[in-house]
Amino acid sequence: MPDASVVIVGAGFSGLAQAVMLEKAGITDYVILEKADELGGTWRDNTYPGCACDVQSHLYSYSFADNPGWTKTYAAQEEILAYLEAVAGERGLSRAFRFGVEVTGARWDAESATWNVRSSSGQEFTGRFLVFGAGGLHGARLPVIPGLEEFTGQVWHSSRWNHEYDLAGKKVALVGVGASGVQIAPEVAEVAAGLVVFQRTAPWVLPKEDVTVPRWKKLAFRYLPGVQALYRTVLFWKRELRGLGFHHKPELMEKAEPAVRKYLEAEIADPELRRAVTPDYAFGCKRVLFSNDYYRALTREHVGVVPGEPVAARSRSLVDSEGVEHEVDAIILATGFDVTSSLDRIEIEGVDGRLLSKYWADGPTTYRGVAVPGFPNMFLLLGPNGFVAYTSVIAMIETQAEYIVRALRMVRSKSARSLQVRPEAEAGFQDEVGRKLARTVWSADRCRSWYQSASPSGTVLWPDSIWRYRLDMRRPDIRDYHLSS
Repeated sequence: MPDASVVIVGAGFSGLAQAVMLEKAGITDYVILEKADELGGTWRDNTYPGCACDVQSHLYSYSFADNPGWTKTYAAQEEILAYLEAVAGERGLSRAFRFGVEVTGARWDAESATWNVRSSSGQEFTGRFLVFGAGGLHGARLPVIPGLEEFTGQVWHSSRWNHEYDLAGKKVALVGVGASGVQIAPEVAEVAAGLVVFQRTAPWVLPKEDVTVPRWKKLAFRYLPGVQALYRTVLFWKRELRGLGFHHKPELMEKAEPAVRKYLEAEIADPELRRAVTPDYAFGCKRVLFSNDYYRALTREHVGVVPGEPVAARSRSLVDSEGVEHEVDAIILATGFDVTSSLDRIEIEGVDGRLLSKYWADGPTTYRGVAVPGFPNMFLLLGPNGFVAYTSVIAMIETQAEYIVRALRMVRSKSARSLQVRPEAEAGFQDEVGRKLARTVWSADRCRSWYQSASPSGTVLWPDSIWRYRLDMRRPDIRDYHLSS
């Protein structure tokens, strides 16, 4: 007998949502394997100064677990983590957690129709179904900087913040200006004696309408639940409408670009600095970032912007592409995550020994972001082509978790042992995604970004609206699956 009906890998937003959906369906024999000692995923690991979400709190939360007590329009890391802990506690999920279990491998056993899951500690778990909710924001992407091992100061990645080291009065280098870098820069500039920002690609940055939620609104949300549900719905559709400029009508982004440039000009008077931080690609092609103080931080006298990545490190300095040495005491690597290959760290072996890493060698492909041919009874949450880039992914997670529960029910209703998506179904979906991508602002002719891949579809995104995705994912189409008895 398997240890569980369902083995879930990961205890972040995805894993918790899947557990709740299983509970709702009356499926209670599941386990949640988590490599860390506590839940939270991205919002547990990223504790850097200024860490916050760029989606409104009331939308970046579960529809089945409204929180009337959000204190800010855009919640900070601590509040989001507390929210996840509260959801797990209120839903009674603690019995299913297996903390300190780092999954290193999973093998499909055709004879028993189960998945055998291995961990780094030697523990093993078996389950009829395997769901990966590990997410892509946990494997730090570290740049190759020759001589970095010779640097005698402090070095850390933004997702592994060194809270023991005091940056006050220090000279600091910040490598990377993605979502985390834009949040970190103003915080470090406030305390450091000097800050040099290494910028490979200038981001588009918009102001963030972040305010404290007034008491009267919290009371309304708490005692009139329908009001909060309506507010959430309004937020959802506002973002869906804005999404049209990303995935259907990129000409709308072109029309918006002059206004964004005016904001940049108003924030940075120095023409040389302004030129250095002005993107040279279409607005919206790469991730649009939000901050009220990033540009202002760059204008401070003790802050400098260096184009490109550091090319070398010395014992007390970083060297830029012009050969200039920048003396620093600490290096912060805000270089993001290895999003598209997060599952490569786990040896996943499907039918006839097929390895997922080899199947994805030329680019990751899926069927609707949740299933892969040759890997029966295995599902992904926020897998390739299963997430969006313009709004909250929580709606995608819930849609996928519900779909997976329906798939499990389909297996049981047909008295089958397993189900496996057909290769032709995946190929058809990849064709659909490729066609949709061509009309979007994310297409390759507008810029290069990590949104693109070498897969047949050319992207790791779902290049359409969440509403369209929800309609397509209402129920599994039995014609797209092979069920075995």
